[in-house]
Amino acid sequence: MLSMGKEKGDESPVTSSKDEDVMMVESTSSTVGFDEKMTKKLVRKIDLYLVPFLALLYLLSYLDRTNIGNARLGGLEADLGMTGLDYNIVLAVFFPTYVLAEVPSNMMMKRWRPSMWIPTIMVAWGITTTLMGLSQSFGGLVAARMGRVRAGKDINADTEPALGLAEGGLFPGVTYYITMWYRRHECGFRMALFYSAATAAGAFGGLLARGIIEMAGVGGLSGWQWLFILEGILTTIIAVIAYFVMSDYPSTAKFLTPAERQEVTRRLKYDHNGLADEFDMRYFWDAVKDWKIYVHMLITLAIYTSNYSVALFLPTIIRTLGYSNNTAQLMTVPPYIFACATCIGGGILGDRTRQRGVWMIMFCCFSLIGLIMLIVSHNNNVKYAAVFFAAGGFFPNVPMGAAWQGNNVGGSLKRGVGLAMHVGFGNLGGVLSSFVFLSKDSPQFVQGLAILISLNVMAAILAGVMTVYYRRENARRDREHKAPEVYTEDEKLLERTKGDYATFFRYTK
Repeated sequence: MLSMGKEKGDESPVTSSKDEDVMMVESTSSTVGFDEKMTKKLVRKIDLYLVPFLALLYLLSYLDRTNIGNARLGGLEADLGMTGLDYNIVLAVFFPTYVLAEVPSNMMMKRWRPSMWIPTIMVAWGITTTLMGLSQSFGGLVAARMGRVRAGKDINADTEPALGLAEGGLFPGVTYYITMWYRRHECGFRMALFYSAATAAGAFGGLLARGIIEMAGVGGLSGWQWLFILEGILTTIIAVIAYFVMSDYPSTAKFLTPAERQEVTRRLKYDHNGLADEFDMRYFWDAVKDWKIYVHMLITLAIYTSNYSVALFLPTIIRTLGYSNNTAQLMTVPPYIFACATCIGGGILGDRTRQRGVWMIMFCCFSLIGLIMLIVSHNNNVKYAAVFFAAGGFFPNVPMGAAWQGNNVGGSLKRGVGLAMHVGFGNLGGVLSSFVFLSKDSPQFVQGLAILISLNVMAAILAGVMTVYYRRENARRDREHKAPEVYTEDEKLLERTKGDYATFFRYTK
């Protein structure tokens, strides 16, 4: 894993100590820290312990909510008698509860323990995904994705949580969780690695679906039913394992030595400038009243609508290029692999340059190239190439946007609420995306592509507005106040409740 070196403010003379685990330094602010070599080793250790497992969790989440696109090619609509907009409705009903869960879930992350909360919601959605495979009608499938209290003939369960309600807390929760372990300009790459699991899910999901759907007839079930059942069972098994392997916070992590726990805590305290970390509802209201969060929510809505449109309809779009259902599932794999590469590359660029906005604008332009190619070309080879551009631009902007928001919201609880608002509103794009590509518009899908082009233009413009604002605000604070590293601990203490409006806070551009 890549790890970052020293950041501004970390340079201080190093002296040896008797502790074999750590080389300590004393600075003017009475802080202690590892030298550069040991810091890299420590960050790499955290990377190896946290990131692969978090990526696995999100891979399962993304797989379980987008596998319906592959199930469609496996005969879902024909078996359940679905016609007209039925498929679009099935997609849309997932998202309202998904969005409603996000802010409360992140507050629960702060109030409770991540190692208990995240596995618990995983068990809930794993069971629900499995039950989707037992649906016998359109209404039963809608119930599985929306949730209901009483079982009917379609689903054998006494109670059934909404798939969206159960899954809603994972992405904002893990995004928030990452900010509890890494410094601000280390988060982007880790979030990109975590989110790249979504692209892996797209690639892996197509291959997995191709194999599982061949089980049609086993146990009297269709292939698409086995797809839901087996993937739901896999999620539930991993959720049980998560109870035992997840750590809560750096200060209690068993995989770190006492000296390492102390150093991670010190780094985060320095990076967050000693801003408020306690649970207090006033920080919730601070987030709700912050106009900047709402601008980012609009950017996210545009990006997520595009992202979900690809995830939910890519097999359908590729099928219109003349491929059979089975081949179309396999042909979804290469675009996702490419998107995975751009996703990770974007995270590295964002962290190394300590900028997010300019890269988001660049990826919006990248996706616009693909969308325009799709709408103007009638050549199937060109259209397939265009899918690479579109996916390669959509996916990197999801973790880039989350990292940008996380970098610029000061204070622990406010950051958690702000990230949940950011992700939650963006996921309303899932409702919009459910109706972007309509069967009546096949095979050109001009209307849907025009919608995505408009949304990406909006996202690029708003990202430019926020980039300019953050640069000007940082310049104003530099002119009117002291440099952040000059503030004493007592001076910072006086402003610890102000979050990103504290005079010593500087925004990521």
